[in-house]
Amino acid sequence: MSAPPTIGRVPALNDPWTLGGLRIANRVVLAPLAGIGNWFVRLQARRHGAGLAVSEMVSSHAVHYRNERTLRELLRIHPDEHPVSIQLFGSDPEIMRSAAAQVAAAGADIVDLNMGCPVPKVLKTGAGAALISDHDRAVAVARAAVEGSGRPVTVKLRSGRRPGERDGVALAQRLVAEAGVAGIAFHPRSAAVHHKGHPDYELAAELVVALDVPVIVSGGLGEAEHVRWVFRHTGCAAVMLARGSLGNPWLFARVLDPAAPEPSADAVLDELDWVIARAAEHLGEQRAARYLRQHYPWYLSHLSADAELRESLQRSESLAAARELLAQLRPASASRAALSASAA
Repeated sequence: MSAPPTIGRVPALNDPWTLGGLRIANRVVLAPLAGIGNWFVRLQARRHGAGLAVSEMVSSHAVHYRNERTLRELLRIHPDEHPVSIQLFGSDPEIMRSAAAQVAAAGADIVDLNMGCPVPKVLKTGAGAALISDHDRAVAVARAAVEGSGRPVTVKLRSGRRPGERDGVALAQRLVAEAGVAGIAFHPRSAAVHHKGHPDYELAAELVVALDVPVIVSGGLGEAEHVRWVFRHTGCAAVMLARGSLGNPWLFARVLDPAAPEPSADAVLDELDWVIARAAEHLGEQRAARYLRQHYPWYLSHLSADAELRESLQRSESLAAARELLAQLRPASASRAALSASAA
């Protein structure tokens, strides 16, 4: 069991660190966001300060059997987002070995394994959080990923299947000792509660002391000051931002720099323009128009948009229509700025 250092400077969030021999520029990471974390969402996080971004979870079966859409869309990596981690899920060691090799060939710097997803359709396949109850299989899956990829392999897992359980801690120790994983991303809530309840950061701190590899803490990290507190309190190697960064990539900058300003209305609209353009590039105009309906509310929370405009955006059938609606917010933004300037 390793102990935290007792001498020298305590690491800061801006400090670089090493994961499996790979240098990461800072200690703020984008979490794997299911159905969301494609290449341009990851690239956006990197643009705003994240030292590392992890992809949405990708089926090892789909990769192994070379599903065209999976390979084209989910394994797409932008040259500016390195280092990048691609997350796989699955419960068959040999299929995982094959998928990890293909992910490495696609350009992933790190392979992450999902052993924490609580969604029933994932659990019934024996993957995700189901592996917290099957340590032998979990170790075999992780070992296969290490051997197949030749890349650092990390595992994201939860504290247990049900509240009060801590099987995830015991599993993490076996994954490091027996499978050779390079790091653990730990969400100290049980799978049963999903994102409800208070994460057990004391348990996370215990795991940090117990392991000789970096521990990245996730869960409940939506406010910059709280993120900084969790980093200090647990002694973790890095923190992982998830839902709190949706439509709010500025959170990465504020975590790293308490003096970083809140975005202006124009900055939010500029960022949304960037997202719309990247979604069209990734999915094509028609699919992007549908896909972005889930993104608009995240950004509009920063803006003074009335209910009618919000509803119209949610119903918009094309990107052109969405852009026209969003353009209505720019004159209002400019007018408010002008009024504020004249009042001053």
